Amino acid sequence: MHMDGEGLKKRSWGSHGDIFSHFFGDFGYMFGGSPCAMLVNEERTLEVEIEPGVRDGMEYPFIGEGEPHVDGEPGDLRFRIKVLKHPVFERRGDDLYTNVTISLVEALVGFEMDISHLDGHKVHIARDKITKPGAKLWKKGEGLPNFDNNNIKGSLIITFDVDFPKEQLTTEEREGLKQLLRQASVQKVYNGLQGY
Repeated sequence: MHMDGEGLKKRSWGSHGDIFSHFFGDFGYMFGGSPCAMLVNEERTLEVEIEPGVRDGMEYPFIGEGEPHVDGEPGDLRFRIKVLKHPVFERRGDDLYTNVTISLVEALVGFEMDISHLDGHKVHIARDKITKPGAKLWKKGEGLPNFDNNNIKGSLIITFDVDFPKEQLTTEEREGLKQLLRQASVQKVYNGLQGY
């Protein structure tokens, strides 16, 4: 079969001579006659208000402030919160945990002290009883505010460690301590992990 030039239609790719111009050229002419669309970088300052009680991993969305999609519509920009570790307090939900080391004398006769909180206010602690190693003290309302209701606050849980004397006692000191405490020998062996 013979076909001359009139029987064949030549497809032209426009001035760019490629298939991109064929498919996207009309899109460019709709915006000023150019077959090319240009993206311009723009710098903007966005303010993020961190609310009391915000939790690790929470996101703050900025609608329409992200990169544009294929259809030209802008995406969303999301800020994800990363809560850094604190040298004094450990967060668990709305509760705060911390440790306090006291001397053996303070553990036996009692003590008073202040703990500086995150916002600078003082949390007063007063003990007039024997404080055992590992003992915990709950201070209600001294934790973090609840994110959904700032009027509700968690607790501050304080765990006490006892610093025993580094030097060995003399024979006279040992006998004097026994007479002072008047405590009989307690050597009980038991399963301390039972129930855990």
